Amino acid sequence: MTLYGHWVLPQGIEEALPDQAMRLESLRRNLLDLYMSWGYEMVMPPFIDHIESLLIGTGYDLDLQTFKLVDQLSGRTLGIRADMTPQAARIDAHQLRRDVPTRLCYIGTVLHTRSDSFGSSRSPLQVGAELYGHAGIESDVEILDLMLKSFEAAGIGEIYLDIGHVEVYKGLARLAGLDSEDEIRLFELLQQKAATEIAELVASWSIDASVATMLTRLAELNGDVSTIGRAREQLAQAGSEVMSAIAYLEQLANLVSQHNPGVRLNVDLAELHGYHYHTGVVFGAFVPQMGQEIARGGRYDDIGKVFGRARPATGFSTDLKQLLQLSTCEITTPQKVLAPVDDDDELQAKIEALRAQGYCVTKMLPGQVDDAVALGCKQRLGRIDGQWQLVSLDS
Repeated sequence: MTLYGHWVLPQGIEEALPDQAMRLESLRRNLLDLYMSWGYEMVMPPFIDHIESLLIGTGYDLDLQTFKLVDQLSGRTLGIRADMTPQAARIDAHQLRRDVPTRLCYIGTVLHTRSDSFGSSRSPLQVGAELYGHAGIESDVEILDLMLKSFEAAGIGEIYLDIGHVEVYKGLARLAGLDSEDEIRLFELLQQKAATEIAELVASWSIDASVATMLTRLAELNGDVSTIGRAREQLAQAGSEVMSAIAYLEQLANLVSQHNPGVRLNVDLAELHGYHYHTGVVFGAFVPQMGQEIARGGRYDDIGKVFGRARPATGFSTDLKQLLQLSTCEITTPQKVLAPVDDDDELQAKIEALRAQGYCVTKMLPGQVDDAVALGCKQRLGRIDGQWQLVSLDS
């Protein structure tokens, strides 16, 4: 049996040391200030919750990612949240119960049973925003605009935005008369863009030839905004619901590009993450240096139904730790000053005045070795001509 030191953390679990913690906190404040300036109110859902509340509408994947335990008080199964979206939906539907559109934002640690990819964190700092109570394209555009503004605030450039619409696939699946098992099998192959396997699977079904052709073309319908025109031609026989979803994507792409001229927009009709609970547009944001998305979101209407109130909903979430890794922003920290051991009232007044001005003043402790550099201080307080003044350590 391998023995680990008491200082070794579980795989995929990290701690933030002072410098990183300060940078995370600075970025957290910047993002929350941004969201609040757009009218988003901050909420703080609990870290642990009843398992049925955490898994509402989110499907099998999140179930596998959720740590579970038994409540010693009630005997019910509890879960440690792996995603804060269902909790935000509960707050909107059950606690706030507003008739007007509600904008909520949140940030907090979530815990995953396994990493999404090699070397990634199992304890992301999830930050996100949700808009409830409006079903129009304007709310989807607002959420996308806010997500892109988040990257700008974090100092992340060259964003690639993938957009799709789950109703394109769902409409074709209904047209083909697929049962739930076949629908899931095809869904999984579409995520892999496995064109050969998709063609073989579709060929094994007794469905209309035109429908089979449209299903096999889905994996190829991705690229720049011209993909929308190709989709309109190649899926022309799919019916009004699919055509309506394609038209929605076109309008969304135009508005987002208009509001965010620098974004690189990609359309992918096989982009179906969250397929089990999303009800409309879905999207993911990427950067060139990473192969996986750095943020995701979409529309998930009626998720609050189980909490007693169905409302339209759209939102996004991302990981603050990952944003910080990609950030090019300079995080400014207060200038550090070392103060001597002295009970002089004038010295104390000077310390309080400097702190009020934004300085970080550390007081020496009796018996402490006078090593200002080790404490990160570049200045010290010294008595000059009878007054306490700042003295540079370089002088």
